Amino acid sequence: MKEQKEEGYGHVLKYTGIFGSVQGIIIVIGLVRNKFMALLLGVGGMGFASLMSSVQNFSALSTNLGISFGAVPRLSEIYEQPDKLAYNIQIIRMWSLIAAVLGFVFCVVVSPLLNDITFTWGNHTVHYAMLGVSVALLAITGGETAILKATRRLGSLAKIQVMGALISLGISVPLYYYFQHSGVVPALVLVALANMLLTIGYSYRCYPLRLVFDRAKLRDGAGMIRLGVAFVVAAAIGSAAEMLIRAFLNVDDGLDAVGFYNTGYMITLTYAGLVFTAMESDYFPRLSAVNQDIQASNDTVNRQIEVSLLLLSPMLAALLTMLPVLIPMLFSREFLPVVSMTQVAVLAMYFKVLTLPVAYITLARGYSMSYLLLETTYYVVLVGCVVFGFRQWGIFGTGVALVAAHVFDLLMIYGYAYRKYSYRSTSAVARYGVVQTSIGFMALGVSVMASGLLYWITEAALTIASTAYSVYVLRQKTHLWESLVRRFRT
Repeated sequence: MKEQKEEGYGHVLKYTGIFGSVQGIIIVIGLVRNKFMALLLGVGGMGFASLMSSVQNFSALSTNLGISFGAVPRLSEIYEQPDKLAYNIQIIRMWSLIAAVLGFVFCVVVSPLLNDITFTWGNHTVHYAMLGVSVALLAITGGETAILKATRRLGSLAKIQVMGALISLGISVPLYYYFQHSGVVPALVLVALANMLLTIGYSYRCYPLRLVFDRAKLRDGAGMIRLGVAFVVAAAIGSAAEMLIRAFLNVDDGLDAVGFYNTGYMITLTYAGLVFTAMESDYFPRLSAVNQDIQASNDTVNRQIEVSLLLLSPMLAALLTMLPVLIPMLFSREFLPVVSMTQVAVLAMYFKVLTLPVAYITLARGYSMSYLLLETTYYVVLVGCVVFGFRQWGIFGTGVALVAAHVFDLLMIYGYAYRKYSYRSTSAVARYGVVQTSIGFMALGVSVMASGLLYWITEAALTIASTAYSVYVLRQKTHLWESLVRRFRT
């Protein structure tokens, strides 16, 4: 039994490391891109780019019919049946084209409304209409990505992600340099085109394109669409919430506020994504496989929480410490006002890593409407907290709002899972959570009260303490340490 547990912890650690490494490369490329964006566009330009990007994401999520999510389980079940697999790939590609047309039309139709909601100056209707092209391209990319995921082409997906990030850098920077704000929307469209061509290049090579439109395929694809709708609606609500937050900040204070908020939010969430990326790729399928076994489900969830928390916490402590240096280095000194907001927002990631594995239970059980209700409640609270926090304390208040919303989400998700799914947390999860979040709060306290050499010595000590604690626990739970020793000896 002990060996099985150690293997379980080792599996989580291994695949979190693999997917996190790919995400780390993408983050580094993204940071370089953001540095150029900050220098070339300034705070206001980054706010404009953030607004356009959030509208693009909202439009894509609202119109892609859940294909990228709903197609994966269907294809996975018939992976070893070539004829059924080929037929269902045709269905997915046909529905992806339908979603592409729907996304384009949606952007064109709502562009005047979006312009009125999000801007008090100028006419940006054409910009929003142009985003329809990128939304259509994203729909096709989503369908092909689902095909690659379901057919175990994870190596190809990793290559696509890294190459896509490099291409995005190569396209965006020259456009920002030559056209400044006017290059933002063309960059989004061209990046979407490049990613689509890259994805279909791999996908069509494995499964050549054969499109035959008929009613039978429309009917056979309806089940797949229903499966993904709730997930997509929840994601669309989340995207809409982010768009509303940015629109509120723009109307209430201007694009600089949007740029500051987006910078702080992006740094914290993107950095934590090193660990969160493994959830969808590895953890969710494992949880789905045991979703009817309460004890096995609880073990899977708690193991994921423990490893994710122990891996992420030292990274968060280091990030909080280094923000006064990282933000001007990664962007410019113009972004220094966002340091205090981001240091507070880092604490939200401690609560997110405790919440996310439990939140996946609802999806693994197939209760899509419950998942939708929980996600909607969280985003309503998030928008309310940001509005209140910003009006009370400015951009610093948005960081406080993020923490408050994530604390609410943790309490809601744990309470629901306890009653609905008999989820029970372990004493180990509580112990690790208390230790690591306490270190995070102490690091925040030091950032507020200390400066100079005292700041750096104390923050470094806290980061070392967090790292030492995680290494000590992981060494006990896995064979990682022994494996590393053997590797260095050989």
